[in-house]
Amino acid sequence: MATFRVENFFNTFHNKLEEPVRKHLKNVYSCVAISTLAAAGGGYVHLFTNLFQGGLLSALAALAFLALLHFTHNDGKNAGMRLSFMVGFAFATGLGLGPLLKVVITVNPSLISLAFLATSTIFLCFTLCSLFSERGSWLFLGGSLMSILSTMFLLGMVNLFTRSVFISQIHLYLGLAVMCGFILYDTQLIIEKCRMGDRDFIRHSVDLFIDFVGVFQKLLIILTQKEESRKRRKN
Repeated sequence: MATFRVENFFNTFHNKLEEPVRKHLKNVYSCVAISTLAAAGGGYVHLFTNLFQGGLLSALAALAFLALLHFTHNDGKNAGMRLSFMVGFAFATGLGLGPLLKVVITVNPSLISLAFLATSTIFLCFTLCSLFSERGSWLFLGGSLMSILSTMFLLGMVNLFTRSVFISQIHLYLGLAVMCGFILYDTQLIIEKCRMGDRDFIRHSVDLFIDFVGVFQKLLIILTQKEESRKRRKN
């Protein structure tokens, strides 16, 4: 029975997506995996070495690598250089997560692995949902998600002055929902771009990597808040 279900799964997958699209997605998710490892390396460097530290400089470095990747045209011959830009961006992103990881470790180190496992599960579930949905059925989310991001930015600016716990919680949970929505949207957008001839799998992987990091960051904060609340009640 289990073998039959697995065969049905792969048959459905092959029927919905053409061979070039499947090959493209394989390259995209391979790059996402590489980026995740590079980000983990960045976090490790911040926590356990004195080589680099996350902060303003790491944020600027991430933006610089992202700009280099964006403005370096994919000509089919510079994949190695563009891949190095992608890894540099991911490493700097991991460095930027370092201060948050340090706070989480002081509360409960196991929350990091729990957040990563939960993020991976969410990413997988929303990816499969997007892949097996009707063609283009989630592309309508693009405009709504950008509008919500704009609203969140305004909320964040307001909360710089009000310091409202209620607004910060809305910002946090709404941000998690938006990142999940972007997984649905970006996955189908990548597929449609591939069908239209855009095979830049490195650039496409960055979008999904940003979604992954966004979910991970939000879950880390949520789990840490819950753990701190649990400890306060216990005491």
